[in-house]
Amino acid sequence: MEKNFSRITSTLQSIGLSDKETRVYIALLELGRGTVSQIARKSHINRTTTYDILASLIEMSIISISGKQPKQEYVAEQPEKIITHLEKKIQNNQAAIKKAHKLLPDLKGLQQKSTRPQVRFYEGTEGLKQAYEDTLSSHETIKAYANVDEIHKTLPGYFPKYYQRRTEKKIKIQAIFSDNQKSRERKSFDKQESRETALIPEHEYPFSPEINIYDNKVMIASWKEKLGIIIESKEIAEAMKSIYKLAWAEAQRLDKKIQNKKEQEQS
Repeated sequence: MEKNFSRITSTLQSIGLSDKETRVYIALLELGRGTVSQIARKSHINRTTTYDILASLIEMSIISISGKQPKQEYVAEQPEKIITHLEKKIQNNQAAIKKAHKLLPDLKGLQQKSTRPQVRFYEGTEGLKQAYEDTLSSHETIKAYANVDEIHKTLPGYFPKYYQRRTEKKIKIQAIFSDNQKSRERKSFDKQESRETALIPEHEYPFSPEINIYDNKVMIASWKEKLGIIIESKEIAEAMKSIYKLAWAEAQRLDKKIQNKKEQEQS
C-alpha cells in the first residue's frame, strides 16, 4: 500500500503538480469533500498555505467548491480532470497524458464516494467554462434545454471548439432550443456536431438558465448571473431525465408545427 501511494505521489509530481499540491489533492481524494481545516490536517500542511494550494488546484479545474460560506467545502473532481488539465495547460504533452491515463485507476481507488448529493458552484465566465468542461466527461447522450443566442453572447469564441471536442469524444446531445436565428443556425449543423435538435417558441420557452442532464449530474448555467452549478445525484438526475423525456415528445411536436408554419409562409 505504501509503495502504491509513493508511486501515485511521484507520478503526480512528474506530470506537473508540486509536492504540496500533490499532498492536498490526495488528501481531498481520500476525504471526498472537506473544509480547509479538515484538508490541512489530512495533508499535514498549515491552514494558510492550504488555502493557497486549494486556489491553485481550483485553477487547474481538478477540484471545486461546494456550497457557500459558512458551510463551504472543497470537492475533488473526477480524476479524469487531470487529463483535461494536461491537454489544456501543457501543450498537449503526450508523455504526461499517458502517465495520467495509467494513474486513473489508482486515483479513483483513493476517491471516496459520498452518499449525499454534491452541489458545486462555478462563478464568472471562467467558472461557466469549467461547468461546461464537465459535460465532456459524459458517458451518455446529454439532454439539454438551452437558448443558443444567450450562450454565444456570454462566452463568445468558446463554443466552436467545445462543439468540436464534444464531437471528437463521440458524445451526442439531444437539445431543446428556443427558436431564434442562432438556434436555427446551430440546428443546421446537427449532423456534423452529433446533435438532435427540437425548436420551440422562444416567447413561451426562453430557457434561461440552461440545463444539461448527463450521467448522474445536472448542470445549470445562468448566463445572466454568470454562475454554473453542478448537482451530482443519481436520484435527481434520473428524475430530470424522466421529465426531459416528456418534454422532448412535446418539443418534437412544437418543432414540427414551427416547420409547417414556415413552409406555409414560403408557399
